[in-house]
Amino acid sequence: MGEKVGVLKVTVVQGKHLVIRYFRNSDPYVVFKLGNQVVKTKVINSFLNPVWNEELSLDVTQSAGVLNIEVFDKDRFKSDDKMGTAHLNLQQIASAARLKQVIKARPGESTKIRTILPGSDNCLVRESYVSCVNGESLQDVWLRFCGVESGELELKLKWIEDQLPITPVPS
Repeated sequence: MGEKVGVLKVTVVQGKHLVIRYFRNSDPYVVFKLGNQVVKTKVINSFLNPVWNEELSLDVTQSAGVLNIEVFDKDRFKSDDKMGTAHLNLQQIASAARLKQVIKARPGESTKIRTILPGSDNCLVRESYVSCVNGESLQDVWLRFCGVESGELELKLKWIEDQLPITPVPS
């Protein structure tokens, strides 16, 4: 899997215009996969524009480059229905985390480090920025789901670098 280099905090803010998978509504939840890790949000009942405001954490290794995202409709009596998929390359925020060591921003100031444009190699709805705020690498993204008629997801990412443990000096 590789050596752990940090933690990715993913705040799942909201979904918009999710597809209907059961009669008039769905019970959506989001699943994130990074390497062999899987984390998921709580289920929001009977809503196609859910608001989660839920933070999830994933360990990041040097080899983990893409965050895979799936949204499902929770079903009681059969398997859950897929409502869409998306992916996000973590290279931009990872490289920004390394760059922030060089950038000297004033406390409380936000410095844009990278701009990522929507394109065929990503699921972005609009431009996304990686910024350094108070020494933290942050990225806000709106993703469009692939393989379905509609659906978007708003995420806020925070990269936290692994801190090396402090070894006490023998006296």
